[in-house]
Amino acid sequence: MPLVKTWQLTAGAAVAGLALSVAAVAAAGPWDSGQRKAERDKAASWGRTGGADHGGAAGAGPLPQAAPSAPGVLGAVGPGVPRGQAAAAAPSGTLAARLGPLLADPALGTVRTASVVDTATGQVLYESGARNAMTPASTVKIATAAAVLAALGPEHRIRTTVVPGAIPGQVVLVGGGDPSLTAKKKSPAGSGGSLVALAADAAQALRAAGTETVTLGYDDSLYSGPVRHPIGVNPNIAPVTALAADEGRPDDSTSGPVDRTDDPAGAAARAFRTLLAERGIKVTGEPARAKAAAGAQPLAVTQSTPVAGLVERMLTNSDNDIAEALARQTALASGLPASFEGAEKAVTARLTGLGVDMTGSRFADGSGLSRADRVSAGLLTGLLAKAADPRHPELRPVLTGLPVAGFTGTLRARNAGTSPAAGLVRAKTGTLTGVNSLSGTVVDSTGRLLAFAFLTAGSPGPEGAEKGLDKLAAAVAGAP
Repeated sequence: MPLVKTWQLTAGAAVAGLALSVAAVAAAGPWDSGQRKAERDKAASWGRTGGADHGGAAGAGPLPQAAPSAPGVLGAVGPGVPRGQAAAAAPSGTLAARLGPLLADPALGTVRTASVVDTATGQVLYESGARNAMTPASTVKIATAAAVLAALGPEHRIRTTVVPGAIPGQVVLVGGGDPSLTAKKKSPAGSGGSLVALAADAAQALRAAGTETVTLGYDDSLYSGPVRHPIGVNPNIAPVTALAADEGRPDDSTSGPVDRTDDPAGAAARAFRTLLAERGIKVTGEPARAKAAAGAQPLAVTQSTPVAGLVERMLTNSDNDIAEALARQTALASGLPASFEGAEKAVTARLTGLGVDMTGSRFADGSGLSRADRVSAGLLTGLLAKAADPRHPELRPVLTGLPVAGFTGTLRARNAGTSPAAGLVRAKTGTLTGVNSLSGTVVDSTGRLLAFAFLTAGSPGPEGAEKGLDKLAAAVAGAP
């Protein structure tokens, strides 16, 4: 999909407020080429509407006049409009008066930092300890997303291939690190890598060459270093390997914690063997690790969801497996080892290249499961502002992937129902024991697209901290 269309739809997705939430109700998936399909279809159906008047039928006369705030909204984030033409800012003291008492809530813990900026002008509207590096939990995924989009662009796809092996009669399944790869006959999350399609294409190529019996090897050597996250065995993440199907999940789940296989690469190879057999190719013996023949041309290829779509799925569902895969893809694109250490160096370099304040930052992993991660509230709002900048259209999925309060992903049950912030707040959540964070965007009462980040530590419990963070986000929107 051309980037100009992605921008046009993002302008609606990022700024349309409650109208966006209507599109987002069904937008937990599927994803299509880096943009939620439901949001795309909704945007395409809007037709001739505008401003505060939504009652006219098509062809019933001139377009309705825009609501008073509309020119400021479009001037703030629309392409080709000077950034100085944003809506007039509300007095900064008003926002401080709303946020100050809420930030003092003991339920938020012993340490709280905050940053709120106008994405169109870069003006800091409120801050408290905004440059203090904190453990961000899953809000670090915003940084992971920005880094991989800067490194590879939104349209890049990750390949999984089948190639001839180094010994006669052998084929090798080669992992490229696709976190969307599935062994299911129908992809559970829209477009993505498919072992089913790969097996069908490989079987056809083998039969065309007169081969009906093979041995199967698999190659997951693209990644290096430990496959286990430093937290150890945990239902929130599988071993990080370059070859895995369905994130190593043994059930039909597509997100959330569940016990994973200890050997995702071997499990994927065994699933592929079964799929080949179903298509008339006999596989002798058990799949074993192997190397492809030097210079071998692929017999078959399957490609991942575009990086933009992977970013959106990661952010919406706080998917740790996708996050670690994208961090390693950033390392590979940067010529560094695809390991935790290589990913840390690559993400740091890519974000530095975006010109954001990296003071005190550390990216020990891509998912935020590590307590060694360090990110400031100012860095997060800086990245969100970059993603809203028309000069960085490649970063737009950072905004479109954020969960919508009351409607999608990890915000489905937060600021929901009759909350005045429902549908207005889009934000990434972050939760570890004693650590709670929230960072995203909101359209305020004057029509400005604001970026915010609230990072806390030492909270007595997640429930009270989450409610406190939700009140802060709603206050940024100007909700009572």
